[in-house]
Amino acid sequence: MRGEVNMISLKTGPVVFIILILLLLAAAYVVFRLIVRRDYLLQGYLTWYSSALQLLVFAGLMCFPYLFLPPVWPWFWTLDGPTSHQQQVIGLIVIVSGFVIAFGTMGWFGIQRAFGLRTQGLICTGPYRLTRNPQVLGGYLLVIGTSLQWPSWYALVWIALYGISVHWMIISEEEHLQAIFGSDHESYCLRTPRYLLKRKKS
Repeated sequence: MRGEVNMISLKTGPVVFIILILLLLAAAYVVFRLIVRRDYLLQGYLTWYSSALQLLVFAGLMCFPYLFLPPVWPWFWTLDGPTSHQQQVIGLIVIVSGFVIAFGTMGWFGIQRAFGLRTQGLICTGPYRLTRNPQVLGGYLLVIGTSLQWPSWYALVWIALYGISVHWMIISEEEHLQAIFGSDHESYCLRTPRYLLKRKKS
């Protein structure tokens, strides 16, 4: 009912839900911290194989709500979720913002660079002046916006699952960039936050 937060029932059952979480986390770790990291170390860039595996993991992360949300949920623009109209609108604004940031940055950055297939120069301009990972933040806004429209404990798990998985990807990328660009990358990390907020110097 509109105006009330509906704790949506889980379609798959809690045991299957937990198993799928563990499988997706295992897949993310293997792809981001083992396969991708190995490619960066040996090749200096990602092969099409490892890039495709990354894309599959992201597809799994973004399709995760199909396990627990009702069939109507993807039509977020209809504003027919279980919460108030105001919360639906806020969720839609967050979703659209995330879409623009994620795919706008990807287009600006270049598809091959975005998928790690080409490394040429350290990009510190445009959206990368504000954060080292604008595409990831855009994806996070998509997840948070959908969770605002369809809130539940399962949605909170989805937010955490996305955060943990992409953090592994980011760590592997940063190790690679550090190996290539050295002090330039260190300087970039010092002046630009990994996500949004800079750590205070101790």
